[in-house]
Amino acid sequence: MGVMKSLCFWKPEIGTKCRRMFAFAACLLSMNLMHAETVQVYIGTYTNAKSKGIYVFDFDTHTGKVTSDVRLAAESVNPSFLALHPSRPLLYAVNETGDYQGEKTGAVSAFHIADRHGALELINQQASRGAAPCHIQIDSTGGSALIANYTSGTVSVLPIEENGGLGTTADVVEHLGSSVNPQRQEAAHAHCINLDAANRFAVAADLGVDKVFIYPFDAKNRRFNIYKAASVSVKAGSGPRHFAFHPNQSFGYVINELSNTVVVFSYDPELGKLEEIQTISTLPLDFEGVSYTAEIFMHPSGKYLYGSNRGHHSIAAFSVNHENGKLTLIETESTQGETPRGFGIDPTGKFLIAANQGTDSVVVFKIDENTGALQSTGVRVDVPTPVCVIFR
Repeated sequence: MGVMKSLCFWKPEIGTKCRRMFAFAACLLSMNLMHAETVQVYIGTYTNAKSKGIYVFDFDTHTGKVTSDVRLAAESVNPSFLALHPSRPLLYAVNETGDYQGEKTGAVSAFHIADRHGALELINQQASRGAAPCHIQIDSTGGSALIANYTSGTVSVLPIEENGGLGTTADVVEHLGSSVNPQRQEAAHAHCINLDAANRFAVAADLGVDKVFIYPFDAKNRRFNIYKAASVSVKAGSGPRHFAFHPNQSFGYVINELSNTVVVFSYDPELGKLEEIQTISTLPLDFEGVSYTAEIFMHPSGKYLYGSNRGHHSIAAFSVNHENGKLTLIETESTQGETPRGFGIDPTGKFLIAANQGTDSVVVFKIDENTGALQSTGVRVDVPTPVCVIFR
């Protein structure tokens, strides 16, 4: 730029050309910055007469506006939970069914993100080694997909091949037991599988047995070490569903579907050990209806935690004590729809998008950076039976 700048004062006509060049470069830079503020939002759904699979739209993380029409990214059967590869343009989806190729198992689908519009091309499918797979995480090496299978109460590992497709199951562990609710806890029901930041331990919340299991994870060999596995129990009848780590890896949080509570744990990342330190309700004290929790997410800052209430139709927002990890309820904000099964927080931490399964809509909320409270932006998008929200 120093050479170009000196040329601008050499001759008037060259100076004019330089100014045009700089103006054009500034325009390109501005366009690139605008593009950097746009992310794609993928929505997992339950397929029915309305939904055909996975949907996608563009979202401006600066304004909180949806900047494109909703598009069908790929047809897929009950892609109820989605996960992105950590370094490649790949997306993975569970297919929450109980019958895949004549076997009593669900499936997992691997997709290549084919273009700038977010279209997905199917690479392959594999059995999940359990009925009704409902949660998936890709490990940080990008070499494994970890799956929680609800109906069968199993957690499994599928290898990710060089082409991004899935190999046959590398490992599967079956949970055993039951708990006090005869309708929902007659058997084990694994509901999530999460890896800690070091990729060393996998945490699986099991709704059916009221336990959170911790498995040492061997990423190289794609296996759980069941001989060194541990577990921690929650209050009988709670129904642990989804789990979230604090960014500092000192705390973990499980949201309980049946008791509408969040349990706060201390976490030892060296030993993979959880110890309960608090239980707090996700509902207002005066609520007397029927409600069940669903999703839980930690804000990127670690200052706030959010959980969804189906029945109360709200997002519970909590502040997080940075010293002891304990929670204080900020508010329960209506999702302006029914049955908010899933939601997501955009990468900047400015916005939360809630998926209202019961009313076929996703709604955008602004997150107050100082308080963690949610404020509706007025942005609402029609998506059939949305249940999962992820950002790319």
